[in-house]
Amino acid sequence: MSKPQQRRVIMAKRIAKRWIRKVAHAEHRFDVLLGAKEIRNLPNLLRSMRDGKVVLEGVPRVASLGIAENFDTLTLWSENREAMVALKNWFEKRGFETTGIW
Repeated sequence: MSKPQQRRVIMAKRIAKRWIRKVAHAEHRFDVLLGAKEIRNLPNLLRSMRDGKVVLEGVPRVASLGIAENFDTLTLWSENREAMVALKNWFEKRGFETTGIW
């Protein structure tokens, strides 16, 4: 009787593997350290940039930009690496410290 159970587990693993390959994608993220330098309503500015309402100099629109605001950091992530590099450079040009993209 153990054969049908083994077969069912193997099929479930195959289905899960197919689903993960279909849904998973690379994600690039970095943190902006907030300190002495601070732009008022920075998360709202980034959301407006993501939605196409505002244009940041030298930064392409990042439609898949994720934003998480913490106590002293702002975490940003997206699957578009080139846009994340441009956004990181935009922050560093204005005197913010970043953790680098990983």
